[in-house]
Amino acid sequence: MAVIRPSGDFDRNYNQDMALIRKPWQWVLLLLSIGAVATSPYWAPPYVYIKANQIGYTLIAVQGLNILTGFTGQISMGQSAFMLAGGYISALIVTYLNLSFFIALPLAALGAGLVGLIFGIPSLRVKGFYLAMATLAAQFIIPWFTLHMFPEYLGGQNGIISAPVPVIGSYEFNEPARFIHITLFVLILTTIAAVNISRSRMGRAFVAIRDNDLAAELLGVNLFGYKLRAFFIAAVYAGLAGALRAHSSWQIGSEMGYDLSESIIFLGMLVVGGLGTNLGPFLGTSLIILMEDFSNIVGTKVSAVMLTGMTERVLTSFRPIFFGLILMLFLIFEPRGLAYRWQLFKASWRLRPFSH
Repeated sequence: MAVIRPSGDFDRNYNQDMALIRKPWQWVLLLLSIGAVATSPYWAPPYVYIKANQIGYTLIAVQGLNILTGFTGQISMGQSAFMLAGGYISALIVTYLNLSFFIALPLAALGAGLVGLIFGIPSLRVKGFYLAMATLAAQFIIPWFTLHMFPEYLGGQNGIISAPVPVIGSYEFNEPARFIHITLFVLILTTIAAVNISRSRMGRAFVAIRDNDLAAELLGVNLFGYKLRAFFIAAVYAGLAGALRAHSSWQIGSEMGYDLSESIIFLGMLVVGGLGTNLGPFLGTSLIILMEDFSNIVGTKVSAVMLTGMTERVLTSFRPIFFGLILMLFLIFEPRGLAYRWQLFKASWRLRPFSH
């Protein structure tokens, strides 16, 4: 939708026209928000910064998926598997090569990106449902490889249960209250990169492929090249998220939640937040993760009135029930996601009191 601005707010040069943050108070609000998250270990209960750390690295993976699916229109069912690859690469580099985590992190992102390139090759010939099936192969091949190959290094079913924590000098990031600063810093970098990609020539090519790949090709867009770039960027983001998750939890393994359901949840986060928007991953990821905790609370209350022995069944079933219900309601009543609703709210506020 077109950007609606209040009366008297106009641009005098191209820099103002391209600016995302236009007012001084918006800069102040942004810096206060970042400062609140960074200082949360000093004023908030543990739940807040532990959950903020989880939302942070999950958001990075969803941002990458948004570039691939939201902007380029290429469905991927293997984002969780690319996270697993990034987590393993980082843990192996730090454990066996004795390199710093801060060196292993970009190497893990690059390694996961190369893995994503391999599974992105079929994107030139197939699309839609068939591309989803092709990327689904990554979700089976990568966990199988880490589960059965090189158990002396990858740990087999147990995985790597002692992934080294990041260290700067004598300061160890060995708990969420400290690790959240690394996650926040990486999230800021990935957000800046994602916003700039969406506003660049490459981002416009992604959108052209999403809207009509045949027309984009006739206009000179190299379909294969840009699709592979989208897969590479999405896998790089997943690799960063996987490395952060592995070292913040001190463990990595194929049996630790990197399954197909996780990749589906990532897609659901995009749908709820808003496909093809930079704000959508923030809104969708935060809502789904917080609703999962809410479902656990409700499940605990419900299981309290159930017969003895049904508690575990109720708690296990409530997560998919809540996720499915939220996704169904959004597809029916808000198919364009929370980001679109936020744009409508801003437009109505700026046009007040002329609601027409």
